[in-house]
Amino acid sequence: MAPEADGGQDPSAELLTQAATAFGLLASPSRVHIVWALSQGECDVTHLAERVGGTLPAVSQHLAKLKLAGLVRSRREGRRQVYLVDDPAVVTVVHEMVRQLALGRGAPANGLRSHEYGA
Repeated sequence: MAPEADGGQDPSAELLTQAATAFGLLASPSRVHIVWALSQGECDVTHLAERVGGTLPAVSQHLAKLKLAGLVRSRREGRRQVYLVDDPAVVTVVHEMVRQLALGRGAPANGLRSHEYGA
């Protein structure tokens, strides 16, 4: 996704839709954890499932959705599929969000968390 930052103009509807789709895919803690893990190096589904604490079918399903969206890709290595991040910009967003939250800058000033807003 290339930003359309022309003198403060709003992004196109298509670009906003793409951004919302990417954020929607990252609205799952498991998917954020998968992207985080893959940002540190490629991995197969078995090791990803162990790392993120998910079942093989669940992690495979998350990977399929991330792959369909172009956020991750896979390659064959012998008999196994190895997954890696295909969109470095998404890694940047995930790392920055986690960093901001860890520093306490991601919470609203009134202390309410996103789940209290129904997000």
